[in-house]
Amino acid sequence: MSRTHLHLATIVLGAAVLVPAPASAQATITDALSFLLTNRSIPTGDPTGDVEAAAAARDTMSTLLKVELATLPVNASASGFTYRMDPALGGVPVRSTATFGAFVTERALTLGGRHLSFAATFQTVSFDSIDGRRLRDGSLRATASRLSADADPFDAETIAMRIHADTMTLSANFGITDRLDLGGALPIERLTLSGERVDTYRGTQLTQATVDASASGAGDALVRGKFHVWQRGTTGISAGADARLPTGSAENLLGTDRTTIKPRLIVSTENSHVALDSNVGYGIGGISDELDYAAALTTVGSSAFTIVGEFSGRRLTSAGRLVDVTAPNPRQPGVQTTRLSAVTSATNRAIATAGVKWNVRATWLITANVSRSLGTAGLTAKWMSMVGAEYAFGE
Repeated sequence: MSRTHLHLATIVLGAAVLVPAPASAQATITDALSFLLTNRSIPTGDPTGDVEAAAAARDTMSTLLKVELATLPVNASASGFTYRMDPALGGVPVRSTATFGAFVTERALTLGGRHLSFAATFQTVSFDSIDGRRLRDGSLRATASRLSADADPFDAETIAMRIHADTMTLSANFGITDRLDLGGALPIERLTLSGERVDTYRGTQLTQATVDASASGAGDALVRGKFHVWQRGTTGISAGADARLPTGSAENLLGTDRTTIKPRLIVSTENSHVALDSNVGYGIGGISDELDYAAALTTVGSSAFTIVGEFSGRRLTSAGRLVDVTAPNPRQPGVQTTRLSAVTSATNRAIATAGVKWNVRATWLITANVSRSLGTAGLTAKWMSMVGAEYAFGE
């Protein structure tokens, strides 16, 4: 077996680790989340309002989880190795850039006619907070009752949740011509959710509910294309489009159950040592319309290393956010009841990423990066990490 085939076999074997085993008798992730949020014991005098508030909070959390998992950014379509035909050398393909490109920010350069690349990435993330409220330490308040004259509640229900996701993404891209690339990607995900709901009445704690659920399988598949529209010197413009297909389980929050189309504009410029890439796109048809944008600065550390700094953001027009709703208890005069609920609103997310790409040999690249959330909106993790490998045919 050649070394190339050995490396490809290693990637496939790594993907198999995340392929689901036969299903066991357990609730879906959505069921577990619903059970944790709706199992209330504090009497509010408004059971209908309780159900509506709990459902709104559950749906918003589910939506934000889907946003983070089912629409994870996929590594850029252009390989670290891109080519152009050099007329001075009789049409021989030569490298068209000195850097190996960014992680998720697209660059205007295409792969090159009849060139093919494969990539595998692995990302792990443990979510810390949702809309600025801590998830893991039991301080997320679901329901509380207090006397109107007091600042602190005498009865409160709090939730602790531990949400962890591992995602391996397999992708391939092919240069149909020197100006047109087509490709696809498939995420293979494992999501775990565990948590407790605790009622604290005048200092005495009672556990009301516990959940422990997991799911694994394919997420929503991605197909994409990119056309190199214009080039002048070292500055280029391309137009691209992505389509997310509903191949993941919506009940287990691995997919959205919807098809999303996202056209995008890509602008790049570079010199012999530094490249600047920028993208803007707008997605329609998903769980929320989405404006996304990204910019990356890549620099040649040496002939074998590219150093990457990247900024990406997204605005979801109707993902929702959690809110506290306080009202007088209609059956207990002088008592105020607060429920965790949600309202429809836009959500803005921003992430900063830094990492390296290393050309270990021939056209093999090893990639690694860390990312940090720059805001508190939505479902966030302070730190995220990703490693990957890429191989390009054609040199």
